[in-house]
Amino acid sequence: MALATLGVVVPGIAAFYEFVVKGRKRLGYRVQMDTTATNVVETDDPGVFDQLREPLIDPTLVLLRIENNGQTHIDEDDYAVLHDKKAGVTISFPDRKVVGMVVTELSDDGMRSSFEDGGGLAVQGSRILLPKVPMNRGAHYKVLAALDTMNGKMDQYPPPKVACTIKGGVTGGKIQETKSRTGTPKRVIALIVFLVAIVVAQLVVFTQSNNGAPLDCARGRLNITGSTAFAPIAREAAKSYQDLCPDATFSFDMRGSGEGLQFLDQAGRDGKADGQLAFSDGEKPDDMPGLLPRPIAFFLFTLVVNKDAGVADLTGEQIKQIYQGKISNWHEVGGNDLAIRLISRNPGSGTRNAFQRRVLGGVREPGTNSDDCRNRDPGSPPGVVRCARDSTDAVLRAAESTPGAMGYSELGAATDRTGLTAIRIDGHPATVDEADHGAYPFWETEFGYTAGEPAANSLAASFLRYLTNQVGADIIRSHGDRPCAELANPQLCRPT
Repeated sequence: MALATLGVVVPGIAAFYEFVVKGRKRLGYRVQMDTTATNVVETDDPGVFDQLREPLIDPTLVLLRIENNGQTHIDEDDYAVLHDKKAGVTISFPDRKVVGMVVTELSDDGMRSSFEDGGGLAVQGSRILLPKVPMNRGAHYKVLAALDTMNGKMDQYPPPKVACTIKGGVTGGKIQETKSRTGTPKRVIALIVFLVAIVVAQLVVFTQSNNGAPLDCARGRLNITGSTAFAPIAREAAKSYQDLCPDATFSFDMRGSGEGLQFLDQAGRDGKADGQLAFSDGEKPDDMPGLLPRPIAFFLFTLVVNKDAGVADLTGEQIKQIYQGKISNWHEVGGNDLAIRLISRNPGSGTRNAFQRRVLGGVREPGTNSDDCRNRDPGSPPGVVRCARDSTDAVLRAAESTPGAMGYSELGAATDRTGLTAIRIDGHPATVDEADHGAYPFWETEFGYTAGEPAANSLAASFLRYLTNQVGADIIRSHGDRPCAELANPQLCRPT
């Protein structure tokens, strides 16, 4: 019932916004009179009209109305002509020449100045040039022209041609001929009937669907592997999908982006890729041509430090020097007198690859020298303590429990960790707006990969659509990330 109600309310709001709130520029004209001025029935007292027969051959009179029939005012700069051109509207009379004209019936006396002092009003043979008149909504003026034939008398002359283009106007901004009418236009009635039919159809389909399932429901089993950073989103979205589509079953083997892609690539080579899907923080390696990417989300990452470190902001150069081992104590960057301990992801991790590419400038992290993240292993050379963990959650738990520790993870997973502080980079926090505009560097595109193109009705294809188009997109946003289509610069998400 709610869906049917939305089907009525949303189109109504959209129409109100388009035609009333937003407003569109529209300039129109009406030919209100186009008639001969000859005395065809020998009127006894033609008065001044009798003078039109001499020296004119076949005099005619035309009355045109130029009107702003849009939803907003039109300024002089709205006319799509060169700035140094004074005329904005041209009226042409095929097979006739203009022998006289007047401008009459100004709906707003303020328009008068546009026609005076060389404003652009002129007659050129068979054409009348009208100035670029500023017109409020609903304003109009009329042009009365006296014409004569150019090629001898004719039974009927072609109608006048009016040319004008308004920048940003409807129908390409071209001036449109309008006609007086009363009652509701037929096309408006047809649109209303169509919308009602759509709403009724939605209501019928929705109420007959099994357990309220979406129309895109697929059945079968889907195994999801890959990014541990994306795992919380994937699991939450899968549960939501399964609640609506009970014939779908999901399993998870989140082993990291690199291992997940290798598993999917091998499954594709072995012909066992049906029902397999891998998520990766960033693009696949070049040696996996059979894997097809689909951009899912603009994914934010963050550096985190144990709260005992006493820092919340680092420059990009300070971060590089820390990972190079040139800075080994937090007091060197304004923090507490505490040794720095670095907790990283294992090689092959998409999060680690993103960190190396986006923050370290493409430089690989040095190898580890500690298993417990607190002390260097016996025999290892002096330097900053470095350890690695195989999942996002393991990195965060180790950073929380290790004094002086710093690590990195997906933003959503690090949020609300009471023992950790998210690091601003060069003063910029990890937000979509900061990253979308190039200020915050630590982000990556989250891709969903399949081995080859999945069938359109498969669970893999349906789940990927669900992530970007339906409730899954809300889940992505709830974790602090953003569907690619919602970015100010969606090109950021495309594979290179």
